[in-house]
Amino acid sequence: MKHTVISKTAFTLLACVAVVIAAATFVEDVRGTAFVKEQVYSAWWFRLLWMAVALTGAWQMVRMHLWHRFSVCLLHLSFLIILAGALTTALTSRQGMIHLRQHVPVAVYMEEGRVVEPLPFTIELDTFYIDYYPGTEAHSGYTSVVNVEGETSAISMNNILRQDGWRLYQSSFDEDLQGSWLTATYDPWGIGITYVGYLLLAISAVLLLIDRRETFVRLLRHPALKRGLVAVALLLWCCTALALPVVKRQQADALKREQVVYGDRVVPLNTAAIDFVQKLYGKKTFHGLSPEQVVISWQLHPRDWRDVPILQVKSKNRILLQQLRLDGPYISVNDLFDDTGHYRLEELYKQEFGTHSKLEKAILETDEKLGVVLMLERGTLYKPLPQDGSVQPLSQSKVEAELLYNAVPFSKILFMVNLTVGFILFFMLLWRLTRAKASAGKPQRIIGRIATVLLLCAFLFQLSGYILRWYISGTVPLTNGYETMQFVALVTMLIALLLTSFSLMGGRQRGGLSALVLPFGFLISGFTLLVAWLGEMNPRITSLMPVLQSPWLSSHVSLIMISYSLFAFITLNAIVALILMARKKSEAQVSASLETITVLSRLMLYPAVLLLSVGIFLGAVWANVSWGSYWSWDPKEVWALVTMIVYGIAFHRQSLPWLRRPVAFHLYMIFAFLTVLMTYFGVNYLLGGMHSYAG
Repeated sequence: MKHTVISKTAFTLLACVAVVIAAATFVEDVRGTAFVKEQVYSAWWFRLLWMAVALTGAWQMVRMHLWHRFSVCLLHLSFLIILAGALTTALTSRQGMIHLRQHVPVAVYMEEGRVVEPLPFTIELDTFYIDYYPGTEAHSGYTSVVNVEGETSAISMNNILRQDGWRLYQSSFDEDLQGSWLTATYDPWGIGITYVGYLLLAISAVLLLIDRRETFVRLLRHPALKRGLVAVALLLWCCTALALPVVKRQQADALKREQVVYGDRVVPLNTAAIDFVQKLYGKKTFHGLSPEQVVISWQLHPRDWRDVPILQVKSKNRILLQQLRLDGPYISVNDLFDDTGHYRLEELYKQEFGTHSKLEKAILETDEKLGVVLMLERGTLYKPLPQDGSVQPLSQSKVEAELLYNAVPFSKILFMVNLTVGFILFFMLLWRLTRAKASAGKPQRIIGRIATVLLLCAFLFQLSGYILRWYISGTVPLTNGYETMQFVALVTMLIALLLTSFSLMGGRQRGGLSALVLPFGFLISGFTLLVAWLGEMNPRITSLMPVLQSPWLSSHVSLIMISYSLFAFITLNAIVALILMARKKSEAQVSASLETITVLSRLMLYPAVLLLSVGIFLGAVWANVSWGSYWSWDPKEVWALVTMIVYGIAFHRQSLPWLRRPVAFHLYMIFAFLTVLMTYFGVNYLLGGMHSYAG
């Protein structure tokens, strides 16, 4: 009884941690970061709560004799070391800001609350400069050239200076470019202890997946994976224009390859024109006119085009049309001004400012569209490529690659195809499962092979678009929400193809696996591409922010995105399991299918959680390299940790007997996926934070 109480206490405390930090993100959104850091993250009771989790967890390790299971013991030990490192950092580290002005020696730093503390060295700013992307005003990096104890060093984003145990990071700068702000941190013990924990975590993750005595390998050999009915296992993997002065199509097409400086890149005119028309009209073309025709014609005849109803007002913003007494869904630029030339949105915005109402959002969206029009008319939307050689032009191959990428709507085509095929396969499978004597006959095998070929074609099509984007941008496409959703879709289809290959190689024993994997692959990839296409995530290719110019980016993001794909598979598995549970449990087919689903979900849970954990802590290392703190309790960090805790609890079937019941396990998996949705979407759109640049 005593052991049971301690076990329940340990998991109750861990659940309390998850609830507290999740709630803190919403409190932070209302009361501010400083309030939450003081009242929660730095509070004595919060540290005491973590210590209680560590102590009860350590007792569980002793009680269950985990030293006999080396990989499991190492995993739990790594978390204890990470917590010990975090506590050491909290108790012994120092952090503050150093403000430098040119040629002014500084030997102090400012802690929070403007407390001035001495430094063990003197630092002086020689020069500060900003690097720009060629021909643009977009920052590619910030650099402070400083003199410390007679030695000159350069400090920039992702390039720190170490001096006398202190680490100095480029943080900000003065508007006159004569001053610089550095983050100074001193953490002699905490970082080392924490990094040891990270290393042990990575090692234990690999060992857990290859240790023949552990659950993951045993699940791979489970009899349920060898039955023909394994198909249930992975189920849901699931023209007004004619009256306008318009340049001829032939003339406009001749200019589409013309290179211009747009945003922070050199691009063909076609890219800037598409962005302009899509921003205003919601489509790439306008009444049969190409984007180049619209842009060039507007530049030549702005007065005529200002009368054209081309500004789209979405259905969610109809309240704005009511206020302006206009009909929609398209309005003209001149509709936004009265007879005296007064801007009609100005008074409305003053009334709605700070209310966060639908009307305020509608005003801002429409005002943004007008701003784009004004930039075009003033000649600042894009600029001709300088002829003095100061900006490197694109190679002809890159121009053609970008034109091809612009011409082919990869996401739109694939989400329509994948969802259509996915739903057809899904309902066919449900029909089979609801028939008492359903079997995988020759017609089903033929359908499975056709679907496999279709999925392979979809994967190659998506991969070609992804590689094109990579080639055009010159960086791995993992820098914003649109690109990460593309990556998730790609990984999902790859996982489905690999599992289908595993099924085909298994012959009759595992031959039915493809009938379940394929709907999952089509549906999950289809929905992620649909979200990317419909959502507010920006498909525009841009140069990297300075903080993102790091080799840690691709590994951190890709590992987490792969884990999210696996969590999605597990969730759809759970939905199918619950559908089957609605049937009579006495049916042998249903019973076997449920067992298979549960085994496969538990199997996928291992790589999913381990990849998430490693990805989170790689991100922590990146954060430490970039701005001097490996954990800042940013909302995205917090919800990633909540996700790891929630899914991690699911491994402890021995301590939590209710997880052994299939219905409870699958319900818990559906609940757990809500934390994934909150981490990826909820934080971006509701809470913000340092990670908002990736949204």
